[in-house]
Parts: sequence; structure tokens; C-alpha cells
Amino acid sequence: MFLARVTGSVVATQKVASMTGHKLLVVEPYRVDDKGSGRLVPTGRSFVVVDSLGAGLDEMVLVCQGSSARLTPETEKLPIDAVVIGLVDTVDVAGKVVFSARGG
Repeated sequence: MFLARVTGSVVATQKVASMTGHKLLVVEPYRVDDKGSGRLVPTGRSFVVVDSLGAGLDEMVLVCQGSSARLTPETEKLPIDAVVIGLVDTVDVAGKVVFSARGG
């Protein structure tokens, strides 16, 4: 699993039938800053993920990747490699909150 921020969406009008009705998002993974664990920083990479929870633009999400992405009831029969499995409220590293959805 990894943390990521939603940066956009993907619309594909032509796709395999099993993917019809599934929202696709572009996310950018984040990691703990190696110059100090006091903040999260983007990795500079992007992924397309299936959104099973209704995440919005700029939200921090928890993403599951690989074959595990097909282990949820919503995705078990989908040809996918990554899925949003959580909407992140806070991230705490070494006793310090480095992300809060409330902005604090």
C-alpha cells in the first residue's frame, strides 16, 4: 500500500465491458521526506487507479497495488493493478502529524 494525492481523473469511453461504470483517477504517490520526517513529499510519479470510495481532487488516499488490488468485493473481477482502498484523515510519523485532511 502507499499514500497518494488525487491529481486528476481519466475518462475512457472505449474500454472492456467489466470496467464500465468504474471511476478512474490519476494519483501521485507521497513519501516521508528523507531530509526530515516532518512532512510528506511527492515522488514525481503518477498512477491510474480505480476509485472504489468516491475520492475527490486533492484528497490524500490509500492505494493498494498489484494482485491485491483485486481482493475487494468491488474489484475482484476487474483487470486492474491499483485501487483506492482508503480516504486518509491523518498521517502520524514518529509521534508527529505530518498530514491532516483538516489542513492543520
